[in-house]
Amino acid sequence: MFQSFDTQGDREAGPERLIALRGAMADAGLDAFLIPRADAHQGEYVAPRDARLQWLTGFTGSAGFAAVTADHAALFVDGRYTVQGRDQVAEVFDVLRHPTTKLGDWLADHLPQGAQVGFDPWLHTRAEIDALRERLGPEIGVVPVTPNPLDTIWSNQPAPPQGLARAFPTNIAGATRSEKIALVCDTLEADGHAVAVLSLPDSLCWLLNIRGSDIPRNPVVHAFATVEAATQEVRLFCDSAKLRDLDLGLPVFAPDAIVQSLAYLSGPVRLDRDSAPYLFGQALEDADVNIAWAADPCLLPKARKTDAEIDASRTAHLRDGAAMCAFLHWVHQAERRVLAGERITEIDVVVALEDFRGADDALRDISFETIAGSGPHGAIVHYRVTQETDRALAPGELLLVDSGGQYDDGTTDITRTIAIGTPGAAEIAAFTRVLQGMIAVSRARWPKGLAGRDLDALARAPLWMAGQDYDHGTGHGVGVHLSVHEGPQRLSRSGEITLDPGMILSNEPGYYRAGAFGIRIENLVVVTPAPDLPDQDDREMLSFETLTWAPIDRRLIDVDALSPAERAWIDTYHAGVAQRMAGRLSPDVAAWLGEVTRPL
Repeated sequence: MFQSFDTQGDREAGPERLIALRGAMADAGLDAFLIPRADAHQGEYVAPRDARLQWLTGFTGSAGFAAVTADHAALFVDGRYTVQGRDQVAEVFDVLRHPTTKLGDWLADHLPQGAQVGFDPWLHTRAEIDALRERLGPEIGVVPVTPNPLDTIWSNQPAPPQGLARAFPTNIAGATRSEKIALVCDTLEADGHAVAVLSLPDSLCWLLNIRGSDIPRNPVVHAFATVEAATQEVRLFCDSAKLRDLDLGLPVFAPDAIVQSLAYLSGPVRLDRDSAPYLFGQALEDADVNIAWAADPCLLPKARKTDAEIDASRTAHLRDGAAMCAFLHWVHQAERRVLAGERITEIDVVVALEDFRGADDALRDISFETIAGSGPHGAIVHYRVTQETDRALAPGELLLVDSGGQYDDGTTDITRTIAIGTPGAAEIAAFTRVLQGMIAVSRARWPKGLAGRDLDALARAPLWMAGQDYDHGTGHGVGVHLSVHEGPQRLSRSGEITLDPGMILSNEPGYYRAGAFGIRIENLVVVTPAPDLPDQDDREMLSFETLTWAPIDRRLIDVDALSPAERAWIDTYHAGVAQRMAGRLSPDVAAWLGEVTRPL
């Protein structure tokens, strides 16, 4: 079992730990200190050693940060985590919605002129610190501090991760390590950059065709690297014990040696202000090395999947689809048992789903902690069930299940919302609007050159017409047996990256009514050239190909509210599910699938 149901945060320890942190801050001469949910690689998921925010506050969400002064403490979270944050942290922490409340404004309101705000330069980026300094001005200092004051009071802080690295097959990657290095070096030379410094683990794993096990759910290696354009030399900064099963043919140095080595580079050195540790820029500036602030050169080629990667992802999604169909059939049977009075809980749901996925030998891990929210828990966008929160499925409620797998040949992410018994009118109406938004994105055609922000409104429009919306992006990028949340591509109001062929994204609008229910429908899609139309202009058009294949609960669809085109899409999609799952399912699951995928 990959997922556990233990309570990870310790709400009750928060007040005592806050007092200890304030003591360490005073010893360091600080009036405030910042605690991000981040590591030196700016990963969404962190190793136990780097779970500082969770250790201090009890908050277990995947995004957020805290700020502590001598008299005040606040946890900042986005709209996905406001309910969860209030549930998980003690009252000594104010839970504030970010970016509605901005960190700089909060600090300015709670600190006098001349105050010193400390931050760990390994855990913050130049972009973050520059923005904060600009807001606070010269009256309040923002200063790097080592060692981290929180680490000095965390007596049993875990050791750094030591997961083994392994090779990723070239036939799935679609390009050799040498070809990828040459591509990145061509980019550097074209931009006039001599060296690139890489700090993102998924960039490094993509470049070297390796995968790792340092972080649960994310098959990455914690390491840094430099890439020299002229010689195409890659220098790797990684614990050599992780690489004992590999022969990369690269010089390998200890991870901490990266800081000292930066002083010996000849510029311009390309550094990503949005992802590299602040410390890297500081080290280069102290050595008078010319910095070229620019995006990680691996981001876009990694996002634009090769034909081999897309083919592998299609195959992984077919196997995942079979597991999902078997699981949804299990839910159908469980629903009958619930209606007959049997107690079936959210943990039962998670265990069953993982069992179905685990029957596939290619499954390495789940791609994130499965979200199985029954009734009001479905309104907690990133809900994670524990022994303490486990809730029984109940007649008349909805069950939201968001899950995925890390397979040898692909990463999956799918959400289905299922009725337990007869759904209410409000649930049907909201589900239908969410479905219409998902269909609108699935059917979209657009001129090449548009970004995710240009398509985001397609998913929201049906909800907007009813005065409703959701507080998360419509879609995120997804890797190929890499991070389930991959940048820079996204479907959201802030998605500024042009959508290019080969990019894999999620398509997941939702609706959440706090204390009542949550709805989300999610498929993964890949950007592809759109078929030409008879009267099409002389311009290149793009569209989405759907990768995810599992039925959508037809009992929650108000068929009369659908347009003919929307109805045709759902019928075609369900026919595609039935066709692709043929021969992959047991007879009873296949018979059930035939019923739930028949035309509306």
